[in-house]
Amino acid sequence: MKRILVRSPKDPFHVISPEHALALYPKGVFGRNVGNMIFTESMHRLITVPGVDVVSDSFLSERLPDSRAHAARINEEFDQFVIPLANAFRASFHRNLTQMTQLIERLDIPVVVAGVGVAGGVGSLDNPFPDNPPEVTATIKRFLTTVLDHSSTIGVRGETTRDYLASLGFGDEHVEVVGCPSLFRRGNELRVEKKSDRLSEDSHFTMNLSPYVPIMDEVSIRHAERYPHMVYVPQGHDSLEMLLWGVDRNPKKRPDLPAHPTHPLYTANRMRFFVDPVTWNDYLAQQEFSFGTRIHGNIAAINARTPAHVLAHDARTLELARYHEIPHTLVPDLPPEVDAADLFEQTDYSAFNAGHPERFAKFSRFLEKNGVEHVYEEGKSNPAYDERMASTPFPPAVETMYSDSAEARIALVARVGELYKSSGQRSLERRHTPVFPFAPVVEEPQQTKQATPPARSRVSAPVRKVAKKVLRRS
Repeated sequence: MKRILVRSPKDPFHVISPEHALALYPKGVFGRNVGNMIFTESMHRLITVPGVDVVSDSFLSERLPDSRAHAARINEEFDQFVIPLANAFRASFHRNLTQMTQLIERLDIPVVVAGVGVAGGVGSLDNPFPDNPPEVTATIKRFLTTVLDHSSTIGVRGETTRDYLASLGFGDEHVEVVGCPSLFRRGNELRVEKKSDRLSEDSHFTMNLSPYVPIMDEVSIRHAERYPHMVYVPQGHDSLEMLLWGVDRNPKKRPDLPAHPTHPLYTANRMRFFVDPVTWNDYLAQQEFSFGTRIHGNIAAINARTPAHVLAHDARTLELARYHEIPHTLVPDLPPEVDAADLFEQTDYSAFNAGHPERFAKFSRFLEKNGVEHVYEEGKSNPAYDERMASTPFPPAVETMYSDSAEARIALVARVGELYKSSGQRSLERRHTPVFPFAPVVEEPQQTKQATPPARSRVSAPVRKVAKKVLRRS
């Protein structure tokens, strides 16, 4: 059987609790932003054709300090390595890109990179090319050269990335604009239509935001007051920590940013965090609209056939919105009193729907040129994937501690129980200072039978790790 290794956080069918998902790796199993799982799961589904075993690399390809043994195992066990990426050409991803390059240099099998892009940042709407240090630029060139030694072309997310790579010496013979794999999960059949004529105070819709976009503080608080059924869907590991453990994640004491447990959206239980794309998709399918600055949060809504409007704050988000013709507005062009109802009225998916089949056809040709089979080829469909996905018991959305749903309250009680078993009593004992301390009692040594050591806690190591970190902060 052919085996393909895919760069992704985890196997799409592997069920992990939200507590465990947060505890794994330094920034969560999903690598800081759960939006990463949207494009990696899409790639899994696309290339899981009958007779092919697709395996997640659990991000090991960029986490192991020495890749020699890992490369040897990949060469022995796999036939291809498929790497869906996002905005990887940035300074903060330098270490990951370096280790990935070192690994690929040791591989003998084909390597296919799709969806990679240049990072945006403050001011990138006007100047989209990054001002990377020389060593970062050198690593990007080395990565591109190494991948091209293992494949025909590299698939990038949009025109900005293509132009940036051309400035580094990699022209159209090396680079193809193919968009993001996340929008091709449904093949060429994806269409988005409005479910209502307008948004009102009774409408159910979602908002997403990037905490580094200052305007979203005021937008979030105003919409929380105006639309009682609007729900905020965060994506960062810090937001999951806030929801699970009540940790105040406000970066600079910005009271309007929904990053602390006293925010109105938190106390009203109007936040939802999803650790699996399927539950995220199911929830957004029930909504009328999605808007905000998170590109993959809005793509998740589009995949659920729910209209979304992107607030493009940098070249990275703008690049994808333009290529896929997703309705969008530049953040600098937003009126001071920007309102979701106005954005909804401006949202038109005619161009997206008309252009999507050709964009998918282009992505398909890219995969086929690089020897990657996919489920939309003739005779390669795999309904078993969706059937298995539908029957897998994924955890529900994480709600706030103010939730009154029975399922969420049961999860909260279990979480508190694990926290206490892990280090609750011991921690409280250590922190207690008596008002009138007694001198310690010194007992005479006695010959006693050696006591049986206490049983080890059955709480998983990742949960104990998070529990201890939370208790230290309290």
